[in-house]
Amino acid sequence: MIDARRLRTLRAVADHRTVTAAAAALYLTPSAVSQQLTALEQETGHDLLARDGRGVRLTAAGEILLAHADAVLAQLERAEADLAAYSAGIAGEVTVAAFATGITLVLAPAIRELAVTAPGVRLKVLDAEGDASLPMLLDGQADLAVAVEYRGAPRAGDGRLTRVPLYAEPFRAVLPLGHPLAAGEGPIAVADLAAEPWIGPYPGNPCHDVVLLACEHAGFQPRLVHSSDDFTAVVALASAGAGVALVPRSALRGADLSAVAVRPVDSDLATRKVFAAVRAGAERHPLIAPVLAALTAVAERPPGG
Repeated sequence: MIDARRLRTLRAVADHRTVTAAAAALYLTPSAVSQQLTALEQETGHDLLARDGRGVRLTAAGEILLAHADAVLAQLERAEADLAAYSAGIAGEVTVAAFATGITLVLAPAIRELAVTAPGVRLKVLDAEGDASLPMLLDGQADLAVAVEYRGAPRAGDGRLTRVPLYAEPFRAVLPLGHPLAAGEGPIAVADLAAEPWIGPYPGNPCHDVVLLACEHAGFQPRLVHSSDDFTAVVALASAGAGVALVPRSALRGADLSAVAVRPVDSDLATRKVFAAVRAGAERHPLIAPVLAALTAVAERPPGG
């Protein structure tokens, strides 16, 4: 009989590529993780891992077992959700990892929504960058993530996750007032900014990926001269004439725009796609389902509604 706890360990090692990193994610010692993996190999009768440089990789048998592990772990989540629903004590805490703008736009309003629709549900909010919330969810540090699409994100068909689209918001070009394209109201071509110095987020930030994709589609690689994950700082640098930037529309709220021009751009790729995610099967949990419903209701309202 295969121990489901060891399947969780195998999944963590597959995600993190080293025993040490998997142990940290699982709050175990590396020796405990190694012992669980050894026991799992004995249970299955197959070598599941092989060394790969300083890390490890799954063998063919490991990949086969991992696919079944995802299905088993999702079914266990559903079983826990059904048992919790049977108990029907709809009161408890849900930990949500979300990036700052997502907290402002949907999560904080959802807390107000839940006070009416599910007053027994309490949210514990963890501020996490858009690329950090999904690993926190998969590692069990959060029950729900509000995340952003990015190149390295688990794909929509990933069997470990259930995803609920929330909203998409366009990016705006932020230009110094003296820039030749600052005047006007219509969209400007991203390609027309190819020769400019750029200000933008660091690699790893999902917004960095959006900027790169929009520029690559326009036929160039942006010359990123200044880097900051704080969009208030990005706008301040553009105000000083340090360069141009693409910034999510909602991130401009509260920024000092007196010395910049904000223009729409001609690229559909310059869009931040935001979704909620839970571990597959957990969407039926009586504490998590109301949170997903509240997030969806808030996201469907028009701005200011």
